[in-house]
Amino acid sequence: MKILIVNGPNLNLLGIREPDIYGREDYDTLVDMIEDHAKEIGVEVGIFQSNHEGDIVDCIQDAMGEFDAMVINPAAYTHTSVAIPDAIKAVGIPAVEVHISDVDAREEFRKISYVRQVCVATVSGHGLKGYLEAMDILAEGKA
Repeated sequence: MKILIVNGPNLNLLGIREPDIYGREDYDTLVDMIEDHAKEIGVEVGIFQSNHEGDIVDCIQDAMGEFDAMVINPAAYTHTSVAIPDAIKAVGIPAVEVHISDVDAREEFRKISYVRQVCVATVSGHGLKGYLEAMDILAEGKA
């Protein structure tokens, strides 16, 4: 199984941006955690991060025929983008939405997720380990 991990805007600033909300571990730590977990559960991963909505859409489209599943943290685009969920629907790749913080316990606007509607599951508020949980959901066919 090949799982694509897609990260949206500002996730490259992990450890710097609002560490009380997102933690003190940096993006490289997240990448290492994902790669180590992929080896443990016997899957291949591709990891992508962009601050640009169109690049994220292009990445999702390029995943068609290349990846079996997707973990996506669209970050701020969760609450604003229609293009990202449209791309997920178009490619037909099962996706799990991930958020490091518990978005449902934050500001009202963060409770709106356009992506959630096209995902098979959501993991929210479990820190960086939420990515690993999402990978497990997909690898174990729980979605």
